Amino acid sequence: MADIQRVLLDENQLAQRVKELGTEISRDYAEGDLLLLGILKGSVIFLADLARAIHVPVDMDFIAVSSYGAGTSTTGQVRLLKDLEGPIAGRDLLIVEDIIDSGLTLSYLIEILQSREPRSIKVVVLLDKPERRREKIVPDYTGFTIPDEFVVGYGLDYAEQYRSLPYVGVLSPSVYQEQE
Repeated sequence: MADIQRVLLDENQLAQRVKELGTEISRDYAEGDLLLLGILKGSVIFLADLARAIHVPVDMDFIAVSSYGAGTSTTGQVRLLKDLEGPIAGRDLLIVEDIIDSGLTLSYLIEILQSREPRSIKVVVLLDKPERRREKIVPDYTGFTIPDEFVVGYGLDYAEQYRSLPYVGVLSPSVYQEQE
């Protein structure tokens, strides 16, 4: 695909790491009442693959937040677009996120969720960009630590495109520089 500068993580790398994460999470939650909380829309593909790799019973729910709009960098303001369907009090909550960079979205979300009194809150993230961190958020489970490049695929998008790519690729700057 001409818009992709290079493939950062291929299908096999993604599948292998998701399987490893599933094993770790299964071990850590062998006795728990685990609720996977997917952050829409980017986490959907990762969450589906991860849920199949976890070998303990899990429930799933979804929440939608936004801090990007259609651009490539955060606006700094986080908005709750869709809330959970049910209560989380007393549950072990595992937030499933596609990517963490500034940490603003996750910090905001954790603050909201803590007020609802879950037993525990942990975070699993497919991609971590620590160079961009503005909040002190450290994921409990990390798929890959990546450089500060704009990536798409495997659920991640630019202006609602590229989510369905089976790999994570670096988007050519010419694509988003034309738009901004």
